[in-house]
Amino acid sequence: MNAPAHLAEVTLKTVEFKLDQQTIHAFEGETILNAAKRHGIDIPHLCYTDGLRADGNCRACVVEINGERTLAPSCCRSATAGMQVQAKSERAVKSQKMVVEMLLSDMPDVGYKWSETDETQQHGELSDWASRLNVTVRPELKALRREQPKSDLSHPAMAVNLDACIQCNRCVRACREEQVNDVIGYALRGAHSEIVFDLKDPMGDSTCVACGECVQACPTGALMPKTQIGSQIVDKKVDSVCPFCGVGCLLTYNVKDNKIVSVDGRDGPANHNRLCVKGRFGFDYAHSPQRLTVPLIRKSGVSKDPEALQHLNRDSADWSAVFREATWEEALSLSAGTLKNLRDTHGKKSLAGFGSAKGSNEEAYLFQKLVRTGFGSNNVDHCTRLCHASSVAALLEGVGSAAVSNQVNDVEHAGLIFVIGSNPTSNHPVAATWMKNAAKKGAKIVLADPRITDIGKHAWRTMQFKADTDVAMINALIHTVIEEGLTDEAFIRDRASNFEALKENVKGYSPEAMAPICGIPAQTLREVAREFAKAKGAMVLWGMGVSQHVHGTDNARCLIALVTVTGQIGKPGSGLHPLRGQNNVQGASDAGLIPMMYPNYQRVTNKAAHDWFENFWDTKLDDQPGYTVVEIMHKALAPDSDPHKVRGMYIMGENPAMSDPDLNHARHALASLEHLVVQDIFMTETAWLADVVLPATAWPEKTGTASNTDRMVQLGQQAIDPPGQAKPDLWIIQQIAQRMGLNWHYEGEHSGVAAVYEEMRQAMHAAISGITWERLQRESSVTYPCLSAEDPGATTVFLQHFDTPDGRVHLVPADIIPANERPDADFPFVLITGRQLEHWHTGSMTRRATVLDALEPMATASMCGTDLQTLGLSAGDVITVQSRRGEVAIHVRRDDGTPAGAVFMPFAYYEAAANLMTNAALDPFGKIPEFKYCAVAVHKGGEVAQTVGYGTAVLA
Repeated sequence: MNAPAHLAEVTLKTVEFKLDQQTIHAFEGETILNAAKRHGIDIPHLCYTDGLRADGNCRACVVEINGERTLAPSCCRSATAGMQVQAKSERAVKSQKMVVEMLLSDMPDVGYKWSETDETQQHGELSDWASRLNVTVRPELKALRREQPKSDLSHPAMAVNLDACIQCNRCVRACREEQVNDVIGYALRGAHSEIVFDLKDPMGDSTCVACGECVQACPTGALMPKTQIGSQIVDKKVDSVCPFCGVGCLLTYNVKDNKIVSVDGRDGPANHNRLCVKGRFGFDYAHSPQRLTVPLIRKSGVSKDPEALQHLNRDSADWSAVFREATWEEALSLSAGTLKNLRDTHGKKSLAGFGSAKGSNEEAYLFQKLVRTGFGSNNVDHCTRLCHASSVAALLEGVGSAAVSNQVNDVEHAGLIFVIGSNPTSNHPVAATWMKNAAKKGAKIVLADPRITDIGKHAWRTMQFKADTDVAMINALIHTVIEEGLTDEAFIRDRASNFEALKENVKGYSPEAMAPICGIPAQTLREVAREFAKAKGAMVLWGMGVSQHVHGTDNARCLIALVTVTGQIGKPGSGLHPLRGQNNVQGASDAGLIPMMYPNYQRVTNKAAHDWFENFWDTKLDDQPGYTVVEIMHKALAPDSDPHKVRGMYIMGENPAMSDPDLNHARHALASLEHLVVQDIFMTETAWLADVVLPATAWPEKTGTASNTDRMVQLGQQAIDPPGQAKPDLWIIQQIAQRMGLNWHYEGEHSGVAAVYEEMRQAMHAAISGITWERLQRESSVTYPCLSAEDPGATTVFLQHFDTPDGRVHLVPADIIPANERPDADFPFVLITGRQLEHWHTGSMTRRATVLDALEPMATASMCGTDLQTLGLSAGDVITVQSRRGEVAIHVRRDDGTPAGAVFMPFAYYEAAANLMTNAALDPFGKIPEFKYCAVAVHKGGEVAQTVGYGTAVLA
C-alpha cells in the first residue's frame, strides 16, 4: 500500500535555518516561502500560489540572504542548513513595496476582484498585499500608467480584463501545466508583452474548454467568472463535492442570497483544487425556473401516450395541461397507497424501483431497503446497469471486488497508461489532467478506441481499432506477452488460477491473425504488448466503450487477464480502473442498489448474506435476484397472465424515458404501468409519464455522502435551501416507507442522514467500518476499504491477495462474439453513443445550466470528413440517422477522430434522442444493453425537432 499522504512528511529530512532571527525547520528541498508559511510567517507573493510551479517572476517575495549580493525570490529558493534570511530587512521590504506599488499603479481605477471582507480592496491579492505593506501609489507613477487594453467578454462564463493583469503567469501555468490544455500563452516582449489565447483569439473563439483553472489562479481579477465581477462579499462558503462525473472533485460553493454565485476547487485527494467546466460553471440548474416546487398528480383521463412526448413543452410551467397541484399528504398517500394495493393484489414481483446514481449513498441505501422490505422483492436497479454492469460482473468474478484497484492519480507512478473505450478529457476531465501530467513526465499513454479523442494528442501510440473488436485486440496483446516470454511467471504461479486455459485459448489470437479483424497492424500490437509487460507499472483505465456491448463482460475479462499475465496489478502505478460515470454510481452500487446484490456486493442467493440481512432489517426477504432495468421494461409489457408482470414503479432521480435503449419500447413500457411515481427536480421525460410527481432536492440542497471512482467516501454539505415545497429525497423515501407499513424513524438533521449512514456502515462493515460520520465531517474524504478509526484507507488494493475465496485472480478465457446487430446494405453505418464535455447524461441538469447550454446548445452528430464528402454533406447540414427502431434528424459535425463508417452521437438531447435508435440486446452476464454498437443509415436532410423549454433564452 502507498504511504498515506499525511504521513509522508515524517520520513523527510529537515534543515535548520534562520528567518528574521527565528529558527525555522524546513524540509529538505523546501522553499523559503513555503517553510515560512508553515510556520505562520507571511512573505508577500503574487506570482506564486499553492499547487502551481514556482516561477519567481513578480519579485514581490524577495528576501535578503546573508552573504549574497542580490535579493532572492523566496518562492523558488530552497532553504539550506545554516542559511540566514531576512524577509523584513529594510532592503527587502523596500523592494517588496516597490514591486507592489508599481503593479498597483497600472491597475484600473475600478477593479474586478473585490475583497470578501473589505470592499475598499478591489484588486484581489494585490490590494491585500498593498494594504498589509501600507503601500499607496505615488501620483507620478499613476501618470505613467500603461494604455489599458479593452475587456474581452466573448466567453459565456469568463471575463478577460487585461487592464488588471500583472503578468504573473499563474493563468499560463494553470492552463499549460495543471490542466494541460495549452490555450493560454504569453506573447511579445517588454512593454508589449501580454496574455493571449491561442493565436491571440478572443477567449470565446479559442480552444478553451472552460475548466476555469485560470480564473481560480488569477490573483487580481484579470480573469473572472462573469457571475462574480464586482462585490465578492458572499453570505457563506460551503464545502461539498461535485455531483457530475465519478471523479468526485471537492469544491466550495460561494453563496449569496440563497444562490450559488461561483464555485472554487478544493484541495481534495481526487482533484487537488482542479475542476472542469461542469464543476466550475454548471450549478445554476439548481436555480432554474423549471424546478419542480409542488407535488403533482396526473389529471383524470389525461392520456399517457408516449408519442405526446414529442410535442410537449419541456418548460415545467406547462405541466398544468397534464397534472394538477396536490398537497404532500395527498400525493404521498396516493403514491404509497396505490403501490401497496398493487403489491397486495398482484404479488410482490408486481412492483419495481429505480434508484439514482446522482443522489447520495444514504438515499441509495434507503431506497433499496424500501424495495426489498416494503415492496417485497429485489426488483431494484439504477443506471449502473447501463454503464458498468459488465465491468462489475467480470471484476467480481475475476478479482472478487467491483471497485478499482488503483486510484486515477496513481498514473503518476505508471510507465504506461492504457486508456481503452474512454474519452476522459470529455467524460472525466480532471482525471484526464493526471494522465496528461504523467505523460509530460515521461509516461507513455496508449489510446485504444474506435474514435481518436483529445487524449490522443498526448498518446505515445493510438490504436484506432474497429468497433466491436475489443476481444480480438486484447487477446492479441495477451498472445504476444505469452509467446514472447514476457509473462510475470512468479505472479501467475503464486496469485492466478486457470492460466493454462487462458494460454491455450489465446494461441489462435496472434497479432498477425487479429490485425485484419481489429484493424491494428501486428507490429503495433506487439510493440504495445511489450511496453505494457516491461513497464515499471502499467495501468488500464476504461469506460463504457468497453462495457456497453453484448460482450462487455468478455472485454473486461480480457483486461483482467492482460494485467494478470504481466503482473501489472497489486502495486503502485498499475492495475484496473473502470472510470465510473455518474458521481455516485460506485456508491449506489456499493449500497445495494442492484437486483442481485445486497449492500457491499453480497449476493441475495447467498444464504448466509440473506439470513444476515433478514435479521438486520427484521423482515422476510426474497432470496432470488430481481429484474434489471431493461428486464423490468419487458415485464411492464408482459401479458396480465404473467405472475411477475410489473404493474407499479417508483423512480427516484432516474430518467429511463431518455436513458434506456430502444426508447420507443421503454416509453411504451412506462406508459403501460398502472401506477408510476417519479421523484425528481425537473419534469423529465419520465416524469411526463407519471401518475404522481414528487418535487425533490438538488445536490447543493442536501447533505450526504457519495463514493467516487477512486473508492473515496466523500461528504457533501447543504449549501442552499430548496425551492417552494420541494423536500429532501431522504424524507420522501421515509414517508413512502411509513405509508407502506414500515416502521422507520431516522432521527436527526437533514432527515436523519447521519442515522441512515450509520446503519449503512453496519451493513457494509467489511468495507467502511472505519469511516464514521464524525470522521467524514472532520476529513471530508476517506478511502475504503477502511476498517478502523486509525486506518487511513487503502489507496492500492490486492497487494498480497485478491478478494476471491482462494485469494487468487480467476482468469476467464474469452472468444470473439460479434455485436447483436451488424451493418448491411440497408443500414451501412455503425452508431456509437456517448457523453460530451459540456452536458451530462440525459441533460436534465446541464441543459438548464446557462453557461453549459450556451457552450453546447444544439445536438450534433459527428462524422469524419471522408464520409461527409461521400454523402455530399458539409458540416452543419441536417442529416437523418435511422436504425431499425427509430430515427433522428440532427445537424452533422465534422470530426476526423470518428472512424469511417461510424456516426457518434451524444445522448443528452431530448429533441435528438440517440437512444431512440440504440439496441436493447443484453450482455448475458452483466445484463447491460449494447449502447455502443448498432447499425444505422444516414440520409441527407430531415426536419430537426425544435428545442422547447431548455436553452439560454429560457434560463436568462
